[in-house]
Amino acid sequence: MPEAKLGVIGGSGLYEIDGLSDVEEVKVKTPFGDPSDAIVTGTLEGAKVAFLPRHGRGHRILPTEVPSRANIWALKSLGVEWIISVSAVGSLKQDVQPLDIVIPDQIIDRTKSRINTFFGDGIVVHCTFADPFCPALSQLLYQAAYYDAGTRVPRIHPEGTYVAMEGPLFSTRAESNLYRSWGASIIGMTALPEAKLAREAEICYATLACVTDYDCWHEIHESVTIDMVIQNLTRTVEAAKAIIKKACTQLPKRRKCGCTTALRDAIITSAELIPAHKKEELALLIGKYLE
Repeated sequence: MPEAKLGVIGGSGLYEIDGLSDVEEVKVKTPFGDPSDAIVTGTLEGAKVAFLPRHGRGHRILPTEVPSRANIWALKSLGVEWIISVSAVGSLKQDVQPLDIVIPDQIIDRTKSRINTFFGDGIVVHCTFADPFCPALSQLLYQAAYYDAGTRVPRIHPEGTYVAMEGPLFSTRAESNLYRSWGASIIGMTALPEAKLAREAEICYATLACVTDYDCWHEIHESVTIDMVIQNLTRTVEAAKAIIKKACTQLPKRRKCGCTTALRDAIITSAELIPAHKKEELALLIGKYLE
């Protein structure tokens, strides 16, 4: 099976990566079912990359239906240590404009119908999640965006709070104004549970959030429509591709952030009490801590 250090999860509008060579399509089986689609591996600017379309090719999977556990597990099984997530978001701030790109550093979980952990069923794990996006990878993306792709989008925001909502409907005006009162910058439907699962898998995870519109709080701005979202997303997705292409050449050979040892002190259940079938099922994640 091919290996890759960098994983890219493409959201709305990003269904393939341009410039890949040595392309191979991989279908990975996981303990949590099938991923969203086959994973495409290849070489981009000398780096081994694994690409997965979050909603499947043809965009056929709702945000709530995305098999995030299978997706993260599949990428982990290919050797992925870094994940760049690309997603469409709405703006909750006047100065975060449509066509901007935000690299969020915080997140608020408003989802309610998604499984957000690999654990349970006899094994208790509590990872720290104070900094939900990998600071090292986020900084690398900002540098790649600022120096290489800055002319392709109006502005790059190196931080911001992402509200993860359930969907598939957009917010009510009351909800939108509530999130604004919290100081949040953007709203989307897909960063969770991906970020939580990536942390449990000890993978560095960061997001390129492509701003497609102002959320419905913006009374003088036209209401959100699917056509508007798609038109703006098409314009920002090329910038996202350029950022990824630049970033993949700058990944350090060794990771030094806390993501790499997220499980080291997080497994609460005594090793001898973890059911044998869970030890076997989750060996990819916890095996090295039970030796």
